[in-house]
Amino acid sequence: MLIRVIPCLDVRDGRVVKGKQFDQIVDVDDPEVLADYYSKAGADELVFYDITATNEKRNVSLDFIEKVVEKITIPLCVGGGVKTLADFTNIMDKGANKVSINSGAVKTPGLIKEASEKFGSKAVVLGMDIKKVGEDNWRIFTNGARIDTGLDAVEWAIEAVKLGAGELVVNSIDADGMKEGYDIELLNTLASAVSVPVIASGGAGKLEDFVEAATKGKASGVLAASVFHYKEIEIGDLKQYMKSKGLEVSL
Repeated sequence: MLIRVIPCLDVRDGRVVKGKQFDQIVDVDDPEVLADYYSKAGADELVFYDITATNEKRNVSLDFIEKVVEKITIPLCVGGGVKTLADFTNIMDKGANKVSINSGAVKTPGLIKEASEKFGSKAVVLGMDIKKVGEDNWRIFTNGARIDTGLDAVEWAIEAVKLGAGELVVNSIDADGMKEGYDIELLNTLASAVSVPVIASGGAGKLEDFVEAATKGKASGVLAASVFHYKEIEIGDLKQYMKSKGLEVSL
């Protein structure tokens, strides 16, 4: 199985930002500049999240999507504030290959089915912001990790896949930005429960973390932000390391 390496760009007010555990947000760079850099650096995909769209009760900003698409030669996934099929369609029409839905899917699960029927399941990515609340118990949070939905993460993943979600981005709120490794137990639990690709998100800090997510965590892709943005880890070096550990990657 080919393991995808995916930089994540959180966008606020037209700028890429990064924080820790959804807090302490700091400015990083221009989305177009980073998109161009990652496309040339060997990233397999890019994920853009308009991180305040849902909480501010607005749609994802569409302005940057067309500009970014012009700069890259790899698939683009966009999320943030997607509540309706029209929102989904607007993003796809701007050139995105996939749309990530999180809060909107929790409120309207039927949106997953509608979108997968119109665009195919591979275009429908379920974003999952997850926090551990007890032994082997994880819950879904929405609105930028501000609201505890009470939904069991594993049950929600299974339901979403039945509705047509073609991929899960599993983001650990506890590990987000901490650079202490992905939540391997969470990844393994979800990857074992569903038949679609699971993308690891939240916590990457060193080369070994990515390998562990793909091996012990059974992740089909590894997503990270700050370690790539600040060039603490170069994508080419990461892929060579992953290959040296027996993982299949595109070089």
